[in-house]
Amino acid sequence: MAYAIDFVVEIEPEGVDLHELEELAGRVLAGEGVADGVALTVLTTDDETLRDLNRRFLGIDAPTDVLAFPEAAEAPMGEGEPPSLGEIAISVPTAVRQAAELEHGLPDELAHLLMHGILHLCGYEHEGGGEEAARMRAREEHYLGDIRGHGK
Repeated sequence: MAYAIDFVVEIEPEGVDLHELEELAGRVLAGEGVADGVALTVLTTDDETLRDLNRRFLGIDAPTDVLAFPEAAEAPMGEGEPPSLGEIAISVPTAVRQAAELEHGLPDELAHLLMHGILHLCGYEHEGGGEEAARMRAREEHYLGDIRGHGK
């Protein structure tokens, strides 16, 4: 399957192969049954941008690691543009800190955050705990295995 995955890089994650992240995104999208040709935008940015997005859209005045914004169904598409699943914003500085805290590499942390964001766009939730959180966790492990620190 082919997807239109676009990385908007405001902060370059050092030592990370964006092509590998793009391939992971494609595997997750295919594994979740997302239609061929769907677009996904991934923004790699800073803590302040994530804090601003978190405050504006979720009412939480704090930075976070990843946010996922589903494409609004009523949003008009440009002629010839593929349908979009949505956008994912990742804070590279937060990912760097989390990778160090969890004692794994930045590529693993970014892979986890990207996959986590995609699963949110596909309808998975974990905030309420219980069965939904367990279901999302099982999908994460399916795609990435047990990255140290995230398998708990």
